[in-house]
Amino acid sequence: MQNLATKFENLTIQSDFIFKKVMSRKRICIHLLEELLQIKIVDINYLEAEKSLEPEFVSRGIRLDIIVADDKNTHYNLEMQVKNTKNPDTKNYVLPKRTRYYQALMDIDLLQKNQEYDLLPPTYIIFICVFDFFAKGNYVYTFKKRCLEDLELELPDEATTMILNTKGTHGSISKDIKSFYDYVNNHVINSDFTRQIDDEISYLKLDSKVRREFMLLEARLLDERREAKAEGKAEGKAEGLAEGKAKEKTATAKRLLSMGLSVEDIAKATSLSVEQVEKIKAE
Repeated sequence: MQNLATKFENLTIQSDFIFKKVMSRKRICIHLLEELLQIKIVDINYLEAEKSLEPEFVSRGIRLDIIVADDKNTHYNLEMQVKNTKNPDTKNYVLPKRTRYYQALMDIDLLQKNQEYDLLPPTYIIFICVFDFFAKGNYVYTFKKRCLEDLELELPDEATTMILNTKGTHGSISKDIKSFYDYVNNHVINSDFTRQIDDEISYLKLDSKVRREFMLLEARLLDERREAKAEGKAEGKAEGLAEGKAKEKTATAKRLLSMGLSVEDIAKATSLSVEQVEKIKAE
């Protein structure tokens, strides 16, 4: 518990937990969106912070940090990304396909049964990354669908994906967005906006309910990791036992073959198939 208490005190805006809490404050979330998109937002409604989207029990569920809708019914999903994760099996970075999956599940959630497709509202998937995924130095990478035969022709599906690069060095962003980047990167407070964010984090850390929520969340995640580790060990042990038994049967079959027993008798004695014994004999 002492370690969790220390961890809580050291949380920054890069933490999913703190990011969600801070962006749950309307004035901060609205200002971030207004400065980023250079628009005016009268109000926003929260469509459940860290919402879980699981359209089918067999699909991969996701946890979305913040989903909001503004007064013009534009929907925004804000995510903090600290690690540029790779799939250990394919060695591919997961960020591009992750944005695609988030967009798909967000659309499914927004379109009610029997509604027409054109009722889908405009959406923004916004990933705040503390790394430069594309290594181009841009502050912001904005993606929309365009025709390859005519790059000026844009598909008007009103779906936008934005990858924010807090390590960026060039491009056009407002002073408050740049100060937000500095705060995310190095906890530098150089604007009224970042002062508001820092004050909010300080208030959160003084709130016993927020502290208790974090402790319970971390304890639950720790239990899940322990259970997964235990299951992995159990599976590994079972696989090891099965592999050991298979090797033992193979060794027995080889000994019986050297003694001149028939393939059929060896199959009966070892519970191997005739084909398996034939293969061992051929080797």
